[in-house]
Amino acid sequence: MTNFQSPIVQGWCPGALRPMQSGDGLVVRVRPRGGRLTPDQARGIAQLAALHGNGLIDLSSRANVQLRGVTEASHPALIDGLRGLGLIDASAEAEARRNIIVTPLWAKTDPTQSLAAELTAALAAADAPDLPGKFGFVLDTAAHPVLRDVSADIWLETGTEGLLLATQSPRAKPVTPETAVAEAIALAHWFIAQGGVTEGRGRMASLLKHRALPEGFTTPRLPAAAQPAPGMQPQGQLVGFEFGQMQAETLAALADLGPLRVTPWRMLLIEGLTDAPQIPGLITRADDPMLRVIACTGAPGCLQAHAATRPLARALAPQLTETLHVSGCAKGCAHPTAAPLTLTATPGGFALIRDGTASGTPLREGLSAADLTETPILTEIL
Repeated sequence: MTNFQSPIVQGWCPGALRPMQSGDGLVVRVRPRGGRLTPDQARGIAQLAALHGNGLIDLSSRANVQLRGVTEASHPALIDGLRGLGLIDASAEAEARRNIIVTPLWAKTDPTQSLAAELTAALAAADAPDLPGKFGFVLDTAAHPVLRDVSADIWLETGTEGLLLATQSPRAKPVTPETAVAEAIALAHWFIAQGGVTEGRGRMASLLKHRALPEGFTTPRLPAAAQPAPGMQPQGQLVGFEFGQMQAETLAALADLGPLRVTPWRMLLIEGLTDAPQIPGLITRADDPMLRVIACTGAPGCLQAHAATRPLARALAPQLTETLHVSGCAKGCAHPTAAPLTLTATPGGFALIRDGTASGTPLREGLSAADLTETPILTEIL
């Protein structure tokens, strides 16, 4: 029997106005509007992170920026600073609804930014659907879809002959730039009316297990393009970070290079930059072994983690040929979907899972960090 211990499921994501307590203080999540930070905004976030937090900044899998180490005493001044940068919503409820992931590969000629502004306004309106905290929207409306694998519920994406409204289903509904946001909001209202919310929680995928989508979802979706690697993109330079975390001074240095697009891949795209930035702490090569590992904060930074995660992931990275997810508990926050390899920390050691999530069925249990790093155990088992 697995040694997993059920973690506490909060049912909501941290925000700026409603931060979440962690082992190193409050986690304050900033949701960039349109998935983009101006140089002044990025520079301001860096300054605020150093002044009111511990200087560590995370990039989340929902394309948000998280400031760590904030205290109850420093939080009000931090919010005032973020409000001055135009990054704070009118209320915690409005902030929670503005759960939008925007493709970082948008161009000025596509409708992405106008749709982002319209959807933001619709979710802030008085008649906006009262959605669960984890319910999310995706604008994958650049030349090619690339956000099929993110954790979300409603997509607006590029199709063969125009825009499509989609869920996790392989078939979608054609929409236009003029109707897309209204159709997405209507689908969110349908989700609620069909009983998708229970005690403030609910996701579209769960509802669709026992409800059929409304009429009109008959158009096949385009195959999604592969996630881009660090390096030159048509929009600028894409850079990564070990475990999606950086120091405040790194963000300040990047702000001097141009506007930043925040991605759900825990990378930043620096608009218009043609050469790889020479800043310490960046991943700029597609063959960097640290791109093969994903790890949450782990112990002691997370109160629910049963072990440190990142030292183990860093030690294993050079010997990997496929992606490894190291999770501090069975929630799998850093990578909610299945990974080729997963190590989940439990009270009795690490559980090794193949092609599954952090709560999946393990092949082996009770493994120590020494077991995994001092012997070629992954090779032996798999």
